[in-house]
Amino acid sequence: MIFRLLQAAMVLAVVAPPAHAETCIASQYGVGDGYHGRRTASGTRFNTFARDPYTVAHKSRPFGSSVTITNLSNRRSIRAVVTDRGPFVAGRCIDLGRAGADALGMGGTARVSVQ
Repeated sequence: MIFRLLQAAMVLAVVAPPAHAETCIASQYGVGDGYHGRRTASGTRFNTFARDPYTVAHKSRPFGSSVTITNLSNRRSIRAVVTDRGPFVAGRCIDLGRAGADALGMGGTARVSVQ
């Protein structure tokens, strides 16, 4: 009986899926484009300078979910919450507010990993 319980526990540990990561180009929004202060797709007001938490727009991740974004050129990472939809530019997978983009050390765009 104990052997079967241990065996079942080992199987559960083995079948846990790895975290989904995507690599893409990230961009910044909210400064000079009219989005700062407007309602996001989730209904909250967008604050491009928010740091606690950082906020991002993603095409498909659920609103309120947390993502870790890593700038692949300098290895800086942040945790952010998905509050909006976008970006709407081909080849990009995530838009960051100004505070998040500054924390990652990116200019206008950067190659990132999103988990």
